[in-house]
Amino acid sequence: MITLGEYIIEKQNDFPEASGELSSLLGAIRLAAKVVNREINKAGIADIIGTTGVENIQGEVQQKMDLYANDKFKTALEARGEVCGIASEEEDEFIAFDDQRGFNSKYVVLMDPLDGSSNIDVNVSVGTIFSIYKRTSPLGGPAVLEDFLQPGDKQVAAGYVIYGSSTMLVYTTGNGVHGFTCDPSLGVFYLSHENMTIPADGKIYSVNEGNYLKFPLGVKKYLKYCQEIDSATQRPYTSRYIGSLVSDFHRNLLKGGIYMYPSTASAPKGKLRLLYECNPMAFLMEQAGGKALDGERRIMEIVPTELHQRIPFFCGSNNMVDDVQQMMEKYTEI
Repeated sequence: MITLGEYIIEKQNDFPEASGELSSLLGAIRLAAKVVNREINKAGIADIIGTTGVENIQGEVQQKMDLYANDKFKTALEARGEVCGIASEEEDEFIAFDDQRGFNSKYVVLMDPLDGSSNIDVNVSVGTIFSIYKRTSPLGGPAVLEDFLQPGDKQVAAGYVIYGSSTMLVYTTGNGVHGFTCDPSLGVFYLSHENMTIPADGKIYSVNEGNYLKFPLGVKKYLKYCQEIDSATQRPYTSRYIGSLVSDFHRNLLKGGIYMYPSTASAPKGKLRLLYECNPMAFLMEQAGGKALDGERRIMEIVPTELHQRIPFFCGSNNMVDDVQQMMEKYTEI
């Protein structure tokens, strides 16, 4: 059995210019994930569930585990000394590591430390999402905003950790998507899913149908299409929506399907964050053979203009993404 650490070392020849820094950075993420996983498994017997009563910059009430996960990933990344700064969904602004190691580090990390954290109270799977870029500012100084406002096709690595019935770390460096499952008795991640690919067709659609009345007309038409009986295309499709992006994405990646979070009347720009959620998931999906769009544009080509920018998100099996895109084009509302 190959461990995550062994696999990273084995594959670091894919990035000879990294000189081991990228491998060390992924090692820091692995360590923080194990610490967060340990605390999540205490939910219900330790004082780590529930809200803090404080809103983040997104206007969302922070969960206790949001702050705990944010702190652990930030600490692990700073301690390893391979990152000049981080941006997090839980932080108002980016954080530059203002010491000599930070000044001379090549990478920045953007993250959603705990996606779906409100599900912890009811023992539903949650996750961590991360995205890694090379800085654009010169070495020898602090990170700047432009280091973080890069399009998704500039990512050097991205991935997620899913804390569920088993804990898995899934990542890509642009050479396929690989999954590692944690052995809880040893605290070691072992390679369990090498070269993960998504089927071109799927039978699952994942969307919060409670927002149906607020969806664009093209999305409404696509949902009706999913629910129609058609033996040739094996419809109706199955509706599966957990409310944790990592969980829904992971299931659809393995089984085939589409995840949708369109714009709504109350959120015309969409809800999911481009930098912390959509870009890393789009990178993974494309590396697995799928597609990720905002309804019109390829997610990875969107140039961000702000740290907490929101966009609509459609991601999954090629043919399903094509279908919803065609319906949105056909039923464009005037």
